[in-house]
Amino acid sequence: MLAFDEIIRRRRSIRKFKADTVAQEHVEAIIEAARLAPSGCNMQPWRFKIVRDNTTKHKLVQACYGQEFIAKAPVVIVCCADIGSYNTGTLSAVTDYGRNGPVEENALRKIFNKMAPADRLEPSSLIPGVLINVAIAIEHMVLKAVDLGLGSCWVRLLDEHSIRSMFAWGPDLCVVAVLPIGYPDGTPPAKERLPLDRILLD
Repeated sequence: MLAFDEIIRRRRSIRKFKADTVAQEHVEAIIEAARLAPSGCNMQPWRFKIVRDNTTKHKLVQACYGQEFIAKAPVVIVCCADIGSYNTGTLSAVTDYGRNGPVEENALRKIFNKMAPADRLEPSSLIPGVLINVAIAIEHMVLKAVDLGLGSCWVRLLDEHSIRSMFAWGPDLCVVAVLPIGYPDGTPPAKERLPLDRILLD
């Protein structure tokens, strides 16, 4: 097992993969890392589709505007957000918020009503936050992949409608990213990062 700092430093966007198969136990460990991620009100809105077959991977390449390296990865995970709970007017994905049991939309409205009028948000306005929750889970997956000796690459340039149609998903599922995973065929050099004094605000 790598030290956490080393995992962060080794992470790269991998676009060249070896043909080696990724063991199912490794895939499950990566999904488990996502499952344990934090989310607002413990909503856990992430949903994942594991793709191994070549036909579907090539369809994903087309839906991602011809990014051929996706099909070369042994495993591709399509990462989605379930926003249906907002569309139905209840946060059905919430389980056990604090000690008060499930939190419904009315509970959130009580919080909003305590805000100044200019600061209030309707629940539908929180959908971008749901996508951020999924992004947190994806980064857990990315780092766990490194820990297992694997590489991955966030793919956000995609045609969401095409991917939803491919799997016959409804509009309640928002495709956040496509994540190809496999053993890296080479190690890209680290890209330059801004120094601390450039990212700390006065």
